[in-house]
Amino acid sequence: MAREATLPLALAGDAAARRPGVVRRAWLVARRRPAAAAGAAVVLLYVGMALGAPWIAPFDPVRTDWSQIRKAPSRAHPFGTDDLGRDGFSRVVWGARISMQAGVFSILLAIVIGVPIGLVAGYYRGGLDQLIMRLTDAWLAFPFLILAIGLVTILGPSLTNATIAIGLGATPTYIRLTRGLVLATSAEDYVQSARALGAGDVRLMGRHILPNIVSAIVVQATVAIPTAIIAEAVLSFLGLGVQPPAPSWGTMLNTAQQFLEQAPWMAYWPGLAIFVLALSFNLAGDGLRDVLDPRG
Repeated sequence: MAREATLPLALAGDAAARRPGVVRRAWLVARRRPAAAAGAAVVLLYVGMALGAPWIAPFDPVRTDWSQIRKAPSRAHPFGTDDLGRDGFSRVVWGARISMQAGVFSILLAIVIGVPIGLVAGYYRGGLDQLIMRLTDAWLAFPFLILAIGLVTILGPSLTNATIAIGLGATPTYIRLTRGLVLATSAEDYVQSARALGAGDVRLMGRHILPNIVSAIVVQATVAIPTAIIAEAVLSFLGLGVQPPAPSWGTMLNTAQQFLEQAPWMAYWPGLAIFVLALSFNLAGDGLRDVLDPRG
């Protein structure tokens, strides 16, 4: 009987041993889905551009040059210049730093707030769960972008306030996601076994539930970051985010709309930067889902 009882555990151990590691799985996904690998490479390129903006940008992004107003793309200015003679390439490069900062930190804020609330709601259930979820439903009743605009209007226009507003607007998504994952994970045998052996609530949530839902939260964050980046661009376009003369893709588009006929390149490059980064994050997120999927 003892031999029969240990046989399933041995088989499970053999299956876990045969399961490829994260690096191996990433390589297999990259070979099977080159679009996801390309998306991840482009995201890393943007990250490098954001971190290395002071060394990559050839000009000061806020320095005006009245002799170079609205110049077409050239060797000296590959992306042309804007209405104040500022170098378009330098402003796009520095805009990557602002957009990545807003996108990443706003989603981190949403995770920091939303995951603990969803974890408590899904674990304890009952009246507390109902109260949290009804408040979350009311929160979700406001469209994400409208809620962000309202919050940043109250807080005041700035990059920090825009980041906070976007993060608070994205928080209900992580509350609902975490709650659903906790409900599913709590029913697993290993959680029930740990509870039967006397594990407390904090231990169950911290060591047996949370580590097993992190991968899904990370994937959701990867897919949500481009939405946050677009939201920051919209807020800056409306004058509620980054304030001029700071280089932001949204403010660049706002300025460019006045010169679409005389200098269309002013709108090309920030718009293309937003499109490529959002697409790349989504492609990379799809690949990351396959990498972190334990059933793969």
